[in-house]
Amino acid sequence: MKRRTEKSAPTVSESRHPRMLPRTKAEAAAVARLRRICMALPEVAEKIAWGESTWRAGKIFAQTDTHHHGAPHVAVWLPARPGVQAELVESDPERFFRPPYVGHKGWVGVRIDAKPDWSVVASLVADAYRLVASPRLTQKLATVRGKPQRGWRTRWVDHVDPEE
Repeated sequence: MKRRTEKSAPTVSESRHPRMLPRTKAEAAAVARLRRICMALPEVAEKIAWGESTWRAGKIFAQTDTHHHGAPHVAVWLPARPGVQAELVESDPERFFRPPYVGHKGWVGVRIDAKPDWSVVASLVADAYRLVASPRLTQKLATVRGKPQRGWRTRWVDHVDPEE
């Protein structure tokens, strides 16, 4: 019987999928900006899964699509409330799409490599966070909203309706 060595046995946090990386500096900058938006939310963890960056608040609320399976774009996949995916894709199919694997569950793909409206991206990320986060984290997000803040990272906080 062949013994497994440390080199041949992946650890729990390793992925068997190849790591998907941005191809250009502009793509890397877009992923870095997305990372800042996601990590600004309360108690978010970033983890590599399927070769892509994912952000979690217990469950995944954002996943990069860095030319995944040969896709021509860099995007983020986000869970969305019923009807949001269809509305966004219909209104702007150049920026929004139905992602593979999770699109049938209502997730929406948002291109971030073609000069996106970052306030829209941040708002969709915050909505996705609210869908998966625990009530405690959702409340924590609501309390962050009340504090005066500055900069692009907080634009999504300023127009969030806590009743949603």
